[in-house]
Amino acid sequence: MKKLIINKGRERSLINRHPWIYSGAVKELPEAEIGEILAVYSFDNRLIGYGFYAPGTQIVCRVFEYTSTETDVNTQEYWTEKIKKAFEIRKKFIISEKTNAFRLINAEGDFFPGLIADVYDNTVVVQMLIKGTENIKDYIINGLLSVGYKYVYLKSKEVSGRLEGVETLKGWISEKEGKTEIEIIENGVKFIVDIETGQKTGFFLDQRDARQLIKQYSKDATVLNTFSYSGGFSLYALDAGAKLVHSVDSSKIAVDLIEQNLKINNIEPERHASFAEDVFKFLKTTETKYDVIVLDPPAFAKTAKAVKNAARGYKELNLIAFRKIKPGGIVFTFSCSQKIDRDLFRKIIFAAAADAKRNVRILHQTTQAPDHSINIYHPENEYLKGLVLLVE
Repeated sequence: MKKLIINKGRERSLINRHPWIYSGAVKELPEAEIGEILAVYSFDNRLIGYGFYAPGTQIVCRVFEYTSTETDVNTQEYWTEKIKKAFEIRKKFIISEKTNAFRLINAEGDFFPGLIADVYDNTVVVQMLIKGTENIKDYIINGLLSVGYKYVYLKSKEVSGRLEGVETLKGWISEKEGKTEIEIIENGVKFIVDIETGQKTGFFLDQRDARQLIKQYSKDATVLNTFSYSGGFSLYALDAGAKLVHSVDSSKIAVDLIEQNLKINNIEPERHASFAEDVFKFLKTTETKYDVIVLDPPAFAKTAKAVKNAARGYKELNLIAFRKIKPGGIVFTFSCSQKIDRDLFRKIIFAAAADAKRNVRILHQTTQAPDHSINIYHPENEYLKGLVLLVE
């Protein structure tokens, strides 16, 4: 196997098991293909581990195995075992009669860089984010089938194709083809997931715990769910006995999906209203005063350059909500922008609260659900942060 040798004095992050090797840390780039698996060695010829190679990019290698012992990582058995370990963790902590949708593989969070695998009932939707995972596609498919899933659907991200030449394909990669519209159950609440046209892999699985938390505050409440997509927070609030829920999303397709989800959960139509509108405009013009407001926008900052403008957007959004919420009301506010860390997000919310001139207490601090596991050596895995606030 070809070697990637690290420069002297640049081993610190590898000793700390950070999975990314940057181009400046490498003594010499080997003659190898993009996506090829390389053995990573220190400058004094000690084996550190194995990773996927990506010459011509800032991150030239993503380590998936730390070991000082030579290991055959080019086998079906190796990759199946990695998938089985992740499955056993979900089986122990997530999967139940009331939940059959979850993230099975969370890239570096499960020591499997470049792979996202989300389960919807008996179907797994995968995103192969780097050439290395695309090269071992058959190992991945067989590994997923070995833990009991029938269908595997590929939904690649365009940005991955631009960075590493991954094929931006979409469709079934298992021999059998399932349905692209799947009914799932999450904490006892039913949803229709469209894996072909839906956002991400079809559903925002990372907010499962926060959705469960909203039940605590929704009984007999008037609730506003902004950036509602298919109505995750809305359905949970209604399930908990909310008097009235308004769901707002700019996408008419998303709003139509909410209506389907209301029907399969047998929700009385008079308890819910959907609005296909711009969230900022709706918040500024609505005359309804809410007991609970959910602010769960898409990522406002996808690059470091976008952070300043994103911070302004988050502040404006929260400021309007603080002005609209009833005294004693609850605001659920989130950011999924990885570039905006937890401290910065909290400062933004502080600034909005100060401008609103209202007393605000933090009741809960939330993060992504545990199946969106965070590798402690790779803090970049942590992207979702949230605050549940009591506003006087």
